[in-house]
Amino acid sequence: MYVDCRGMSYQDAAKRCFCVLRQTSAHIFTCRISKTAVVISTRQNLASSSVISCKVVSLYSTKLCTQKTLISSATSSSSQVTSPVTHEYGSAPPPQPGQHPEWWSQVLTPTPLPAKRRIYCNRALNMKQIKAIGFDMDYTLAQYRPETFEALAHKETIEKLVHNFKYPEELRSLKFQWDYMVKGLIIDKNRGNTLKVDRHRYVKVAYHGLTPLPNDVRKTVYNSGQFDQTFEEPDYAMVDTLFSLAEAYLFMQLVEMKDEHKYGILTGKAYSELYRDLRTAVDLCHRDGSLKKAVTADPCKFIHYDPLLPQTIGMLRASGRKVCIATNSLWDFTNVVMNYLILGKSGASKSFEWLSCFDLVMVGCGKPAFFQGRGQLFSVDIKTGYLRNMDNGAPTMPLETPEPSPVATSQLPEASTSTENGHHQMNSDNGRPWAPVYQGGSYKDLHRMLNVRSGDEMLYIGDHILGDIVTSKKSVGWRTMLVVPELDVDLSLEQESKRVHRELRLLRDQRDVIDDQVERFEWALKQDTMPTDPIMLSKNLELLKELKLRKASLKERHSNLLANLHRKFHPIWGQLLKTGHQNSRFANQMERFACLYTSHVSNLAFYSPEKSYRGGMDYMAHEGFEDDFM
Repeated sequence: MYVDCRGMSYQDAAKRCFCVLRQTSAHIFTCRISKTAVVISTRQNLASSSVISCKVVSLYSTKLCTQKTLISSATSSSSQVTSPVTHEYGSAPPPQPGQHPEWWSQVLTPTPLPAKRRIYCNRALNMKQIKAIGFDMDYTLAQYRPETFEALAHKETIEKLVHNFKYPEELRSLKFQWDYMVKGLIIDKNRGNTLKVDRHRYVKVAYHGLTPLPNDVRKTVYNSGQFDQTFEEPDYAMVDTLFSLAEAYLFMQLVEMKDEHKYGILTGKAYSELYRDLRTAVDLCHRDGSLKKAVTADPCKFIHYDPLLPQTIGMLRASGRKVCIATNSLWDFTNVVMNYLILGKSGASKSFEWLSCFDLVMVGCGKPAFFQGRGQLFSVDIKTGYLRNMDNGAPTMPLETPEPSPVATSQLPEASTSTENGHHQMNSDNGRPWAPVYQGGSYKDLHRMLNVRSGDEMLYIGDHILGDIVTSKKSVGWRTMLVVPELDVDLSLEQESKRVHRELRLLRDQRDVIDDQVERFEWALKQDTMPTDPIMLSKNLELLKELKLRKASLKERHSNLLANLHRKFHPIWGQLLKTGHQNSRFANQMERFACLYTSHVSNLAFYSPEKSYRGGMDYMAHEGFEDDFM
C-alpha cells in the first residue's frame, strides 16, 4: 500500500501513515515524502492488540515514531479543545404562553406562525381520519435538559465503568460537553470512529476519538467502495436519540484514552470492546435507577416544563379523539414525570389526577418489539405498582405461535369502559375517570382498547427515529410525527441563512459554466483543433489559464462559504439535516418515515385538531431553483 505525502515534514508524514494504517487492515505500506525519504509503516499483531510503528528512512537520518508518541502528540491538544456552541443546541425549551396565540384563541385573524412553531408535512395527513393519538414520553412529552440530564448520564456511566469494569480512576476527571454531539451520527465500533453520512451513505465527516480524520484517510476507509456501506449493527451503532449523546461522547473520550497507551486495561481492549462495556454500563444506569432517582428528587432540574402541554392534550381529547401514552419507561417513573408535566407536582404532593387527561397509559412497552405483536400484557395497580396477569395465568406464547392467544385479546376491555382495579374511579377534582394503566402488551392490545381498526387511524408522536417512527410505520402502518427539538435552533438559523444559500447555488452555477469552458479548451488542445496561429494560440492559452484561476477561486469561495454555513449551525458536525449539499442520513429517514415533524409536541396547540396537513411539492434536479434569481 502506498500513500503520497510529498512536501510533509517527517513527523507529519509519520502521523499520516499511522492514521491510515490504524484505519485499514494493511500490515505494511510506504509513504513517500521526497525523492530521498520514505516512511515505512508496519503493524505488529499481538495477543490482544496491535502495535503500529512508523519509520522514516532518509539519506541523512532515521527516526522511529511509535504509536504512543504519535497519539499523544496528535491528540493532546485536540482533547482540550471545546466546541464553541452557544445556541443551546438540543436544549431549546418548549413554546411558552404569550409567545404566540394558541389556535383556539384566534377565530378571524390568525397570525403567521414562526418557523420553529410550525408542523411540517412529508406525507399528506387528514386529521379527520385519525381516531386516536399516542405519545411517547421520554424526549417527546418530556424534554430533558441535556446540560443536566446528559451530564448526569455521563457521570453515572463513568462510575459504572470504574466500579464494575475496573476502568482507570482517571475517567472520573473527564469533562462532559453536552453540546458537542448531535443526533444522526454513526459510531464505527471496530475503528473507534464517529461519522456523519449523507443520504447516499457517503461519509462526509469522520472523527477518530476527538481527532478529525484526514480527508484522504476518510475517503480511503469509507468511500472507496471496498466494503458494504450499510452502516448497520453489529459493526455500527446509530446515535438516533438525544439520550445517546452522552454515550457517544464518552466513547470518543475512551478512544482518546486508549490511543494514549497510558492505561493498561484500555490499551488491551479493542475499540468494539470499549463500546460493549460502555453500552453495558449505560444499561446498568437504567437498571439500578441512578438516573431516575435523581430526576424523581428534582424534576425541574432535569426536565423542561411545558405549560402548554395540558391544554394541548385537552384540545385533542375535546376533538373526540382518544389520547394515550405508550412509553418504554415503567409506571413509577412515568408517574413522576407526568405529575411534573401535567400538574407541576413532585415529591409528596404527587397524585394520580394527571391520568384523567388520558384515555389509556401503556408503560414498559419495550419498543420496537411492541410493534411485533408478541408482548405479554399486565394490568398495573397504580397505588402499589403491582402487576396483574391479563391472560388468567396462561403461559407465555411460544415464539413460533403465529398469532396471539385469543384469550389475551378477547378479555381486554376498551379503555373508556374499564373499571378493573379501580382505574376508573372518579377523580375528586374534575369528575373525569382515570385512564387505565397497563405494562407490556403490543400494538394489538392498544388497538383493541382504543377501538382502532387499522394503523392509519392512529397517529403516534415520538422522538426516536427507529424505535418510534420507522418501526411503527413499517410494521403497523401507523401515521407518525417525529419530535426534533434541535429544529428550534436550526430553523431560526435557516431563516438567517437564506442569502447564503442563494449565493451557494449561484456559485455552483458559475462553476459549472467555467468547468464546461475549461473542458472545451482542454479538449481542443488535446485534439489539435485549436487555431495554429501563434498569436491566437497564445491568447487562447492565456484565456485558459485565467479560466483555471477563476475556477479555483470560485471553488475556494464556495467551499469556504459552505463550511462557514455549517459551522454556524454546529462547529463540528454542521447542520443537523444536511451533510454538505445533500440531505443527511437522518434527514432522509425523517422524509421517508415521518408523516409530520416538528420541534415540540406543544406546537400542536397552534393548529386545528381537524387540520388536513399537505406536503410540499417534490422537486427533481431538472426542476431547479431558477425563480430564486429572478
